[in-house]
Amino acid sequence: MANIKSLSETRERLVGGHRLCGGCGASVAVRQVLLGAGADTEVVVGSATGCLEVSTTALPYSSWNTSFIHNAFENAAATISGVEAAYRGLKAAGKIAADKEIKFVAFGGDGGTYDIGLQSLSGALERGHDFVYVCYDNNAYMNTGIQRSSATPHYSWATTAEVGAAQPGKPQRRKDLTSIVAAHHIPYVAQASVGNWKDLVEKSEKAFNTPGPAFLNVLAPCPRGWRYTGDQTIEVARLAFRTKFWPLYEVQDGVWSMREVREKDLLPIEEFLRVQGRFKHLFAPENEHLIALLQAEVDEYYDYVRERCG
Repeated sequence: MANIKSLSETRERLVGGHRLCGGCGASVAVRQVLLGAGADTEVVVGSATGCLEVSTTALPYSSWNTSFIHNAFENAAATISGVEAAYRGLKAAGKIAADKEIKFVAFGGDGGTYDIGLQSLSGALERGHDFVYVCYDNNAYMNTGIQRSSATPHYSWATTAEVGAAQPGKPQRRKDLTSIVAAHHIPYVAQASVGNWKDLVEKSEKAFNTPGPAFLNVLAPCPRGWRYTGDQTIEVARLAFRTKFWPLYEVQDGVWSMREVREKDLLPIEEFLRVQGRFKHLFAPENEHLIALLQAEVDEYYDYVRERCG
């Protein structure tokens, strides 16, 4: 169980001095995930090109207090699975001590995971490598200019899903990546959020301690792309959970379970939308009916997860 006192004394593997935006959800996600790896465990981190990589490794500096590999946008899972395979091979050859334990984790944004890295991720999961893959989901290609990804919510504004007479934001529903990964029948899959730190750290501990591939899909709000002030990140993430936009659940050895929103904490979806500039057009009189459609979509997905959880 995650204990905040002991966690506060744990060595940080992502340290200060990086150039991520104030209030960036990605850095919060990374720090919380790596706390779950264990204080004394050696960890090799791989990172796809994206906000996290470019802002933490500006040559000649690095904010990583652990082994770090930068690779291309689309192949973080392939790279980290190759390193894990080399580790097993060197152990078998006696070139690494049999009792030396190293954990492997890859981080990628939704652009590099939902979209152009999905083939690489799927292959690594199917091959059964012993690693953790973490998607820090900020709902768009934030590093290159807030372009829409398949994680971008329905009717959200993005620079490639503009709002106007032709369309009210992105015309497609977001992809359900967590269920897609669960369909690979790997040992551990979870959906988490930076707004629920204890839940995330405990899921991270499970992921790192599970033999074989594990996957964490972590909601990591972006002040710049979601259009809110940086001091609201955790509150926005909590609203995503309380409005059922982002259910917290896990699939462990094929068994689904979820953390349900308590009835007294439940809020309508407009409370999540209202605090973000990317949805401000939905509150115009001609678009208010779209909020009801989004509520129906959110309810449908939440009920789907709850039904899978039995």
